Amino acid sequence: MQTVTLIIDKRRELSTKYKKLLESKSNKVHITKNLISAMKLIQDKEPDLIIISDSIDSDLSDYCKKIRALTYNMRPVIIATSKSAELQDKISVLESGADDFIPEPVNPEEFVIRIKAHLRRELESNMDTKHLLPGKNYSLRALKRIANENTPWAVMLISIENFNNYKETYTELASDKLAQTFCAIINSALTENDYLGTFTDNSFILITDCMKAEKIANYLIFAFDSVASKFYSTQDNRRGFMLMQGDEFAGRRSNFVHTTIGIVTNEFIQYKDASQLLGALLRIHKLANLPSKSNYLMERPGITAENSVEDEINNKIFIMENDEAMNVLLTTILNLQGYEVKVIHDIKEEKQIPALLILDAGDLETMNGLKVCKKLRKNSAYDNTKLIVTSILHDKELILTAGADLYIPKPYEISNLIKWVEKLLKT
Repeated sequence: MQTVTLIIDKRRELSTKYKKLLESKSNKVHITKNLISAMKLIQDKEPDLIIISDSIDSDLSDYCKKIRALTYNMRPVIIATSKSAELQDKISVLESGADDFIPEPVNPEEFVIRIKAHLRRELESNMDTKHLLPGKNYSLRALKRIANENTPWAVMLISIENFNNYKETYTELASDKLAQTFCAIINSALTENDYLGTFTDNSFILITDCMKAEKIANYLIFAFDSVASKFYSTQDNRRGFMLMQGDEFAGRRSNFVHTTIGIVTNEFIQYKDASQLLGALLRIHKLANLPSKSNYLMERPGITAENSVEDEINNKIFIMENDEAMNVLLTTILNLQGYEVKVIHDIKEEKQIPALLILDAGDLETMNGLKVCKKLRKNSAYDNTKLIVTSILHDKELILTAGADLYIPKPYEISNLIKWVEKLLKT
């Protein structure tokens, strides 16, 4: 991503000279003459570095204080330039918020090197140390800068799904290695003009050319799926899912990690600002997400993600339990928790799809509940339904292999089950 430098200077010749010295493919330079026009540029571009000259119609120290106060949330590097070489002037300016003081006339070579050093430290201070990439704030700043640009661009939101489950199962160290490996894969597909930064622990923002975004997405899915199996144990690879630890006896099932990529461009849609761009990116990414398979989705002129995803919360819970007393108890408690609860006897008769099903595995001979569990897992309509299976058979692996998301052995404490209901519905 290009860094942005703002020069606040009334002198046309010197400010133009500074711009020529500093502007490059990696650094965009803007010039303004007063605080009012400077503030608009600061809001629109969020510059990494601001050079303030004492040619302005104000005391340089006071001006530095005002700029620092107005940019407290983005903290750009502030450099003051002045004809004065007095020690007291330097001290006053530095105490007022400036990061450096450069007396004029400047040595062109030293001037350029010092500015580059400040820009390098600014980038390093915004670096995510786990991924060795610019952090979230820097990524949001990058979105803000391109939102109104007319040159063609594409923004990609790339995430590792089921990442937290992987971290919980295989430790944070293993999850860091997984994310770092994916970062290396992404970087291998990029050029020096592309920007890659973090958005969350398991997602990344990539800004690239709109003509190659789809090719990058296809490559990332292929490459990620090719290496992902190496990050699981032999037992989990054999099962086809992650076997997570619940409580001392309970067990959880989780799908393997996969990648989801949402892509928006300015080829057909002009975005007003960064918030609108980010909203569109999050919506298209949500549409792209499949329960257990890597996928990407690119916004098209006839298929827009805007207003197409309804964020209605499914709070329906179905209960299939042979013990009538337990049915009454569970229904009462879950209703008090704000869930819409229904006791059912045959899932085939139900037209609605629940967010969660609490299912008794059945007696030791028939295990009818496990048969229902297997059928539901083959029905794509129930891909987003969480299954909690309770059983007197204490065989964790058998029940999770049948498709349960969580196994709880009987007898169990109601408070423990409620805790898992809340946890599963939040993931």
